[in-house]
Amino acid sequence: MQRVKRLVLLMLASSALALVRSSQPVHAATAKPNLILILADDLGYGDLGCYGQQLIQTPHLDRMASEGIRFTQFYAGSTVCAPSRSVLMTGKHMGHTRVRGNAPRDSIGIQALRKDDRTLAHVFKDAGYATALLGKWGLGEIGSEGHPNAMGFDEFFGYLSQRHAHNYFPSFLIHNSTKFPLRNVAEVEDEEGAGWARLKVDYSHDVIMDRALQWLELNRMKPFFLYLALTLPHANN
Repeated sequence: MQRVKRLVLLMLASSALALVRSSQPVHAATAKPNLILILADDLGYGDLGCYGQQLIQTPHLDRMASEGIRFTQFYAGSTVCAPSRSVLMTGKHMGHTRVRGNAPRDSIGIQALRKDDRTLAHVFKDAGYATALLGKWGLGEIGSEGHPNAMGFDEFFGYLSQRHAHNYFPSFLIHNSTKFPLRNVAEVEDEEGAGWARLKVDYSHDVIMDRALQWLELNRMKPFFLYLALTLPHANN
């Protein structure tokens, strides 16, 4: 729990600049800064201009780095998806976090968090924040103890499993525990949504970002924590 709190404090430090710029007076003793945590899937350290990239143009992210904090000695929790996300959400390193690897399809339950796990979302929710996860979760399926709604998130929209998230044009996304239909027509797709499309109409991340902006608009007058876990730039496998 203390690890999670220290991680929250570290991330809140990056919000200080936004508070200073606010047109309203900020009282340090009472202010609850809003936080958007953006996770890019498979983005390498050297893929951004602010870290030395000279071929790929990333002007918006470079500007964020120049106006905020740029970490130069910061590591992903693991080399693969699920355990790295477990480290990020629980604040525990790989020697202690529950999820140790990406599970195969027939053993996906071992990749889920459990009800006694505490996440960043729990900490923010306990502090009176509205909480949401838009994007990719990978730490618990529908009906499991690790589902986002059981892990401190009021709202979830996107992909629950990494297999589903490998498809940028699925026939559905997940809203909380319900399938949200898209207009794509699958060429091959299993019950989890993994596969590829024959007819590509709705690009998943356009839909996810629209929902994220809607959620921000609905909650902008209250303290909020948005975990925006985009699958980009991960390959559409």
